[in-house]
Amino acid sequence: MPAYRTLDAIDVDGKIALIRVDLNVPMQNGKVTDFTRIERVAPTIRELTEKGATVALLSHFGRPKGHVNPEMSLEPIAKAVAEYLGISVGFASECTGDIAKEAINAAGKGEVILLENVRFNSGEEKNDPEFAKQLAALGDFYVNDAFSCSHRAHASTEAIARELAAYAGRNMEAELSALSAALESPARPVMAIVGGAKISSKLDLLFNLIEKVDCLVIGGGMANTFLNAKGINVGASLCEHDLADTANEILSKAAKIGCDVLLPDDAVMAKEFKANAQNRAASVDDVAADEMILDTGPKSAEILKSKLATCKTLVWNGPLGAFEIEPFGTGTFSVAKEAERLTKDNALVSVAGGGDTVSALAMADVTEGFTYISTAGGAFLEWMEGKELPGVKALNV
Repeated sequence: MPAYRTLDAIDVDGKIALIRVDLNVPMQNGKVTDFTRIERVAPTIRELTEKGATVALLSHFGRPKGHVNPEMSLEPIAKAVAEYLGISVGFASECTGDIAKEAINAAGKGEVILLENVRFNSGEEKNDPEFAKQLAALGDFYVNDAFSCSHRAHASTEAIARELAAYAGRNMEAELSALSAALESPARPVMAIVGGAKISSKLDLLFNLIEKVDCLVIGGGMANTFLNAKGINVGASLCEHDLADTANEILSKAAKIGCDVLLPDDAVMAKEFKANAQNRAASVDDVAADEMILDTGPKSAEILKSKLATCKTLVWNGPLGAFEIEPFGTGTFSVAKEAERLTKDNALVSVAGGGDTVSALAMADVTEGFTYISTAGGAFLEWMEGKELPGVKALNV
């Protein structure tokens, strides 16, 4: 991984820090319902304020598409940040210009100001250098602590880093360290678990992973497409029949490279996609025409756990079944518990990410037991695909 500057490289006392954070948090009735993203950026905010910096936070919220939308104002979130940090957090109704500058200048050392939604300005998503200069004029240095937004070349993630000295925040630093340990310089053998509904959305990921890992586990609806490609009848299961050739190409390439691909031998099947539907576990060769595969089977889960016990690194993106619906999360939860156990025994480095993955691991109650769980959806996926992230590249020295 190229070198990048961290907060260890700067004296911040008396300076104004512009920090790009991701406060695009879930809200209901004007209240934040999940503080995870606030929690992740808290260490950077606390460190800089404690060292005497004035902190100005940059973030987006929703998709206002370059227009002011009061429903997407960050003002309610300023209160949530203040509540979580236990300090006063001011709010500026603009993210550039005199209003923003006056709010920042009125704040003292160690104080925090949240600026209004950067996406209210059309220059943000266009990566407009003029808008970036207007943002940069507000601070003395720039910190990117929003890995989850860094796959986008936007003014507040990429262009601004050309205007000010740029540093990685502690959350960014943790993400990059974890992902580097998982895919760039991992302890081997490495297992990747890739699940979810469709392989069409993860083709780049699969082709990249077979070149980097020793064992690739394919689960969820994606596995059905591979089973179908091998000539197995998957009944009424979710399946991309038109991608059979692509699935076989992945399997063939993996075999040539020496990457072991694990598909389920058995599955949990049902005729209805609803909670507590009548179901049965059987071989994948025994799926009736009106049945759907909704979870990996108990035999396959045990095989997977046995294989996992021989590995040193795990990268996980996507569930093994329809975990949101009882009882079709059993396979995912069982494997997650084993990964947690191995991690706690210092036998495994476990890194996971992606929206559904985070939700599944939370339902399995293992989020505290993994080495690292990324809250970045698209950025995490693009990193795993081997793509260069503009916001990360902008930090390179």
